Amino acid sequence: MSKFGEIIETNIPVLLDFYTEWDDACKTMHPVLRDVAAALGDKARVIKIDVEKNSELAEALRVKGLPTLMIYKQGEMKWRQSGEQDANTL
Repeated sequence: MSKFGEIIETNIPVLLDFYTEWDDACKTMHPVLRDVAAALGDKARVIKIDVEKNSELAEALRVKGLPTLMIYKQGEMKWRQSGEQDANTL
């Protein structure tokens, strides 16, 4: 959890993708997130978090639906949405 604090305390926005390997909606989001990361370059970070390997964090953030996407900036959550999203929304 302390590592999570370090990740979200940055000055640039951080897009977190809470996913699982087996969920179809999560699989659909992989190329979208790759494209978003490429388009943003060093203006933002995209970090994928496998909820099965990070269940304590997912539970603490009340991640219920998959994928769940969150945007943090300077430690503050700015946006949160569950389900598939398109690149323009992100």
